[in-house]
Amino acid sequence: MSIYYKRLTETELDDFIMLRINQLREEGATEDIDLIPTLKDYYNRHMTDGTFVSWLAMDREKIVGTSGMSFVEKPPYFGCPNGRIGLLSSMYTVKDYRRKGIAKELLTKVVNEAKEYGCGAVQITASDMGMLLYSDFGFIKNNNFMQYNL
Repeated sequence: MSIYYKRLTETELDDFIMLRINQLREEGATEDIDLIPTLKDYYNRHMTDGTFVSWLAMDREKIVGTSGMSFVEKPPYFGCPNGRIGLLSSMYTVKDYRRKGIAKELLTKVVNEAKEYGCGAVQITASDMGMLLYSDFGFIKNNNFMQYNL
């Protein structure tokens, strides 16, 4: 096993999307729509305008780990005076490659991207499986997050 890391390009997008679908399934999501077209549209638009970046872990030509960071801007607040936020997503490692430091390396790379973009904070809605990774990295749990579905 020889792992190397690279930024996501359009070439890997279809495989990246399938890994995102697998991640959602593993997390217990209800699969009641075909998400592939909307994911493809989202990633194409936001990779083009620079508001989404992803790093991949590769074993030869196979993607074995993914990460993603969406950049958004909110009104400034005391915890993030410039209002630029990185929304972490798509953190996923193929089962046979877990517990080898891949997720930590991917997380480091996308957090560095958020710093370079000028973000004042990075946020994530973490799965139970990812909580240890994020807390070890220095993320602090915020119990104020709520969501209203439309």
